[in-house]
Amino acid sequence: MSQHAIPESSLLSLGQVRSLLEWVRNETDEQSAEYPLFVSMATAALLPGEAIRLRFDDVTLSDDGFGELLIRGAERRRVPVAPELVRVLRAWIGTAALKTGDPLFPGERGGPLASSVYRRVWKQAREEVLRPDEVAAGLGEHVASLRDSCLESWLKAGVPAWGVAEWSGVTASWLAVRYPHCFRLEDVELDWAHLTEVMALPDELKS
Repeated sequence: MSQHAIPESSLLSLGQVRSLLEWVRNETDEQSAEYPLFVSMATAALLPGEAIRLRFDDVTLSDDGFGELLIRGAERRRVPVAPELVRVLRAWIGTAALKTGDPLFPGERGGPLASSVYRRVWKQAREEVLRPDEVAAGLGEHVASLRDSCLESWLKAGVPAWGVAEWSGVTASWLAVRYPHCFRLEDVELDWAHLTEVMALPDELKS
């Protein structure tokens, strides 16, 4: 995983992500795995390889609208699944008639969806949805841009960095290097009255 900082202007906005996902949903067959794959990456901050390795057994979808994905790797981790993704995965599992042991996102021959297939769809989506100058500048060039956009959104929404790090399998320091614009002190609203109260010296030390 790259540890280079990403300028804020180089990240897909939420609006752009939604437009790209909408194009994929409308332009691919409902039996194709690209749409649920991309939604999983965009809302659970998965790397392409992590998403492709998921199996039916790694998904837990509870009745309360939330769920969980088990990411298997050098260090296993569990990623929360928001209701929006739960709905997409429930529909996809039913449509694809998935069962125990099956890849969550299978290709035409039954194995995991090939990277060449979903990359081709992603390339088409970018060319149709983004402006020519955005495409030329490389905005969202790689499908992993969906993960970057999700991580940035989590941080901007106020999810603690340690929580984002745990969900995404990185460290809080990696997040600070990768998305420095999410850690600007000038963007933090400090409760100075509470901070003053917390840091106040006891009376015997004030003189």
